[in-house]
Amino acid sequence: MDRNLALEFVRITEAAALASSKWMGRGDEKAADQAAVDAMRKAFNSVRINGTVVIGEGERDEAPMLYIGEKVGTCDSRANCPDVDIALDPLEGTTICATGGVGAISVIAVAESGGFLHAPDTYMDKIAVGPAAKGSIDIDAPPEDNVRQVAKALGKDVDEVTVVILNRPRHEELIARVRKLGARIHLIGDGDVSAAVATSWNETGIDLLLGTGGAPEGVIAAAALKCTGGDFQGRLKFRSGDERERAKRMGITDLDRAYRLEGLAKGNVMFCATGVTGGPMLKGVRFLPGRKALTHSVVMRSQTGTVRTIEAEHALDRKPVAVI
Repeated sequence: MDRNLALEFVRITEAAALASSKWMGRGDEKAADQAAVDAMRKAFNSVRINGTVVIGEGERDEAPMLYIGEKVGTCDSRANCPDVDIALDPLEGTTICATGGVGAISVIAVAESGGFLHAPDTYMDKIAVGPAAKGSIDIDAPPEDNVRQVAKALGKDVDEVTVVILNRPRHEELIARVRKLGARIHLIGDGDVSAAVATSWNETGIDLLLGTGGAPEGVIAAAALKCTGGDFQGRLKFRSGDERERAKRMGITDLDRAYRLEGLAKGNVMFCATGVTGGPMLKGVRFLPGRKALTHSVVMRSQTGTVRTIEAEHALDRKPVAVI
């Protein structure tokens, strides 16, 4: 991954965001997600890589495209193409997009082969912070301790700390404990990848993510926070014996392990995301007169620590030039 593939991958998230954004607020989650998947799969054909999807839309029988194990990218025998693992979510926040809510994104994370935990489709208990609070969190500690330690690291009072939590019945006790402590809470309906990454931007006002969400999304969030210099920890939370057996088949031997960031995303990592609907991290797709559209993306590399934001104007009637 010597060359900066991140700038090539952002074209893929832009394509997925543009396609799915046309379904914003139309109440059809499946159509929005399928539009993103189709556009992303097609756009992969423009990137010279030997890519393997390790976190995708599901297993092959469940997902006809961008399934776990699918090979993506275009590479011929004359080219020296890197072998990379890819974690992706063509539309993180399908419900958000379908309802016209806040913070849907299209996202891709890329690592050298073997760099990502092959997380099964189960839950993960997660905790995430930005660079200023790195080293202050412990997934084995009570939430009260974590909030206090983050407050100390940030030079804030506890009642100035904002914790983002998915608004789910399973989090009722967690929410009650954080409220009793006196911290501020921002409840979200979906989209905990963007919420985790938002801890790295002071302007979002989000200091800490707590709670249980999807394990694949946890790996993607860890990749992003590795690029920003933030911190992430997670532990798989299985809902059934079948999920535990599937994890074993995917190579996970310690089912109760508390994963630190490097256990989820190691080596050189790249991350890019494009906003579908406006949120704390990215602006959503905006359609302009004259068949044009604006996109807002972020592109990050762990190797250099570079974080780029890209605003692009797209002429929707023009077809992209094929890679030769």
